[in-house]
Amino acid sequence: MSHNTFGHLFRVTTWGESHGPALGCVVDGCPPNLPLDEAFIQQFLDQRRPGTSRFVTQRKEPDAVKILSGVFEDDRTGGPVTTGTPISLMIENTDQRSKDYSEIRDRYRPGHADYSYDQKYGVRDYRGGGRSSARETAARVAAGAVARRVLGKDVLLRGAVVQIGPHAIDRSRWKWETTQSNPFWCPDPDMVPVWENFLDETRKAGSSAGAIVEVEATGIPAGWGAPIYGKLDSELASAMMSINAAKGVEIGDGFAAATLSGEENADQMRAGDNGAQFLSNHNGGIAGGISTGQPVVVRIAIKPTSSILTPVQSVTRDGEEVDVRTIGRHDPCVGIRAVPVAEAMLACVLADAKLRHRGQTGR
Repeated sequence: MSHNTFGHLFRVTTWGESHGPALGCVVDGCPPNLPLDEAFIQQFLDQRRPGTSRFVTQRKEPDAVKILSGVFEDDRTGGPVTTGTPISLMIENTDQRSKDYSEIRDRYRPGHADYSYDQKYGVRDYRGGGRSSARETAARVAAGAVARRVLGKDVLLRGAVVQIGPHAIDRSRWKWETTQSNPFWCPDPDMVPVWENFLDETRKAGSSAGAIVEVEATGIPAGWGAPIYGKLDSELASAMMSINAAKGVEIGDGFAAATLSGEENADQMRAGDNGAQFLSNHNGGIAGGISTGQPVVVRIAIKPTSSILTPVQSVTRDGEEVDVRTIGRHDPCVGIRAVPVAEAMLACVLADAKLRHRGQTGR
């Protein structure tokens, strides 16, 4: 299997399977002399970690990260710093229950990668989905922590869930601080009990629900990205679509831009103290594939979890028609834990854009 690496100058390769002994990543291209220790990375992994509420999978994984290479305890700085060499990060799997998947050993879960993987490779790891499992995203979150060091303290990354199933937030009630005080990353406090009831009913019915996740980066200067084939928004779209269960990406207003007039969508400008002052941000901080200095805003649509208790029609590897239900521990809405993953992918793309911009312009 190829295509396990993304990025240009800041490159990330992930490895490992859902039910293997461990998973992890190798980050190459990180500049030297950046502070980095396991505690810094761990805080982001804890945000993605399973078993934190009844609304996510109850698999109990500490997701404790180990730095295997690329960091040195520098006496001059008083702490570990990056050396400029590849950074290898490992996360052990400790709570696999492979027997839960014995019923689907030769059965394909509709909507999952079972059938397509088997058709491509002639073999599939049915224990949790192997590489197609959302467990792989833990390595991306670890890599995203490294990317945050490359971006520096002036760049703020944050994310929220803005819709679960048919229930969308009221943006007039948006409060970023609320995302840290509920299990949904919900910025609308009035929507929290609605989502609680909806997901409780969904989980009890043996089903699942989709979600929309929004991430934002502020402090990005104008100039990152490149025209035509190196557009910042195309890089972001590619990275976000690589996230498990992602089926759609929007930059700025996204599809809603099709309903606007030219003057409404224009992000008009006036003179400001430090250059142009934008009057709106319909284009999500990117114009012509290059950052404008405004907040970079991305949304992704996450489909419902494919592993559900409700029987669905499928076939076996031998072509026999069967009904499939998946027992075990699964997210009733995988979009909840996609927030730190989307933040990580945003961080990795922006860190790569920063290094490429510096390599081309010298600043």
